[in-house]
Amino acid sequence: MENWRKSSYSGPADGNECVEIADTPTHVSVRDSKTPTRATLTFPLPVFTPFIETLKGARSDGL
Repeated sequence: MENWRKSSYSGPADGNECVEIADTPTHVSVRDSKTPTRATLTFPLPVFTPFIETLKGARSDGL
């Protein structure tokens, strides 16, 4: 995938600890912005939004 985008939250004030995503018409891939050559997680498009919502819920629950 060539269209990796870093989160707008990833910057000097945030310690550059964030993720990058890339998408195709059928999948979304996620990787660590600090180690972009390592493994990626790739999700079929229909499960990516529930995955993100679960992460948001875990963060608000203090997990």
